[in-house]
Amino acid sequence: MVAELSALQQIINALTGLNGLPAVIVECAVTTAYTSLGGFRISFVTDNIQGVMVLLLIILAVITVGVETHIDRSLVDSSGLLSSSLLGYQLIYILPVAILTNDFFISGFWMRTFASRTDRDLLLGTTLATIAVTVILTLVGATGLLAAWTGAWPGNPPQSGSIAFFLLLELLPPWVVGLVLVMVVSLSTAAFDSFQSAMVSTGSNDLFRNRLNFWWIRAAVVLIIFPVVVVALKSPSVLQIYLISDLVSASSVPVLVIGLSDRCWWWRGFEVVVGGLGGLFTVFIFGAIYYNDAQAGANLLLLEGGLYADDWSVFGAFVAAPVGGLLWGAAAWVLRVGVLWVVAKRKGERFAALDKPDFVAAGPELYTGGPRETVEGEEREEEAQVVRVDGEGGKKGLWEGGGRFF
Repeated sequence: MVAELSALQQIINALTGLNGLPAVIVECAVTTAYTSLGGFRISFVTDNIQGVMVLLLIILAVITVGVETHIDRSLVDSSGLLSSSLLGYQLIYILPVAILTNDFFISGFWMRTFASRTDRDLLLGTTLATIAVTVILTLVGATGLLAAWTGAWPGNPPQSGSIAFFLLLELLPPWVVGLVLVMVVSLSTAAFDSFQSAMVSTGSNDLFRNRLNFWWIRAAVVLIIFPVVVVALKSPSVLQIYLISDLVSASSVPVLVIGLSDRCWWWRGFEVVVGGLGGLFTVFIFGAIYYNDAQAGANLLLLEGGLYADDWSVFGAFVAAPVGGLLWGAAAWVLRVGVLWVVAKRKGERFAALDKPDFVAAGPELYTGGPRETVEGEEREEEAQVVRVDGEGGKKGLWEGGGRFF
C-alpha cells in the first residue's frame, strides 16, 4: 500500500509538476467507500478494468513512443547499459528470489487462488497471466533504456529510475500525457482496493477467526491508511520500499514453505518465527562483518543504498536472508524437540513430538471450514479443524486444531 501511494504521488509530480497529495487522499477515500459497499467482489471488477487499462496503456505507449521519441546515439555508448556489469549478474539471482518469496505474502494472490473453481482453471489463469505479464514487463522495461538514450532520464533535477517509463512519456504530446495520467490513476486505484480487501479478509478471518464484527475490521483498515499515506509521502524511493519487503519475505518464506509439505509434519510455527527473525538477524551480521561497522549492518536491513550498489552488499543480503532463516529454523527445531524430550523424560511420559498426525496419512485433498465437529459428530466451537476427503467427498481423516506453535 505504501509503495502504491508513493508511486502515484511521484508519477503525478513527474508528469504534471503538481503535488500528488490530493490525488493520494482522493484515491484512499474513493477506494475505501466502494470496497466497504462492494467487498472483495468489487475488487474483481476493478481488476478487469485494470487489465484493460494496462493493455491500452501499453498500446498507446508503443505507438506514441515509436513515433515521437528520438534516440541520441551518443548516449547509447556513454550510458553503459548494453555492457555487462556486476549488478546485472547479481540480479539473475536477486530478482527471482525477491519476487517469488514476496508473492507468498500478497493476500490478493491467495484469495484468487482459493476462489478458483478447479485446479485446471487456476492453471489456465496463471499460465495466461504469466504470458501477459512477461510481454508487458518486457515492453515497460525497454522504456528504461529508451528514457536513458533520449535524455529523459535522469532529468533535471535527477529523478528515480523507478519512474523512467513516465519520464519518457512526459516527452510526448500533452494529450498523451493526459490519457496516461488517467490510466495511471485507474491502475493505482484498482491495485489499492485489492490491498484493502486483502487486509480486511486477513484481519477478519486469520486474526480474529470471524468473531469480531466485520465493520470493526474495516474501521481498523481505515485507521491504518493514515500512517500509510504519511510513510508513502516521506518514502524516498518506491524501489526501496519493495526491497525491504522482499528482504523480509526472503528470510521468512523458505522456513514457511517447509511446513506446507506433508513430509514435514514435525515442523511448527516456532521454527517459522525463529527462522524468519533469524534470517533478518543474519543479514545484520553479514552487513556488520562486510562493512566492519554495526551501523552499516543495520542500514543494510533497510537497504538504504538501494539496489544499485557497486559491491556485493545487496547480493549478500539476499543470500544471507534465506540461508540464515533456514539455519535458524533448523536450530529452533533442534531446541524445541530437545526441550520436549527433556520435559517428557522428567514427567515420565512418552516422547510424542515426532509422531505423525493421523491426517497426514489420509486422502490427497484438503478442505477447511464447514461445520466444526468431532469424529463423533459433536459440535465444537473452540478450534478450527482440517479434514481430508477422498475423491468422492468421503472423510478419510480428521485433525482437530489449527496447528501447534511449539
